[in-house]
Amino acid sequence: MHTVVERELEMRLVLSPERSVPVAARLGYRSDDPYAVHITFHIDSDQPVNWTFARELLVEGVFRPCGRGDVRVWPSKANGRSVVLIALSSPDGDALLEAPAAQVSAWLERTLRVVPPGSEGAQLGLDDGLAELLAR
Repeated sequence: MHTVVERELEMRLVLSPERSVPVAARLGYRSDDPYAVHITFHIDSDQPVNWTFARELLVEGVFRPCGRGDVRVWPSKANGRSVVLIALSSPDGDALLEAPAAQVSAWLERTLRVVPPGSEGAQLGLDDGLAELLAR
């Protein structure tokens, strides 16, 4: 039996230091894919945009800058509120998204209760498979 932890929230797509636009997003986590988080953005297109990256990156990024390459996450302030900034890079372009830190943290805590950090391998049965391989 797999557990799904989802949360709808409004993020902001940062266009410039002075301008940002709201973007509907859904955070998703599945216990059968325990290392990953999924973010689906509903922007002005026929298909939603999906991103998948390490849950650990988002957990750490709430507290300190982390990540390099396609996904970078860091805490910040916007209009006196705590936010989490997520920078995404792809061949199609780059995006900087701002999410409310309290909502992201509350959702992450739910995912960490479902699959505590360090127990992800057990969720996948990796430990059993490895033990079986080593026993041969």
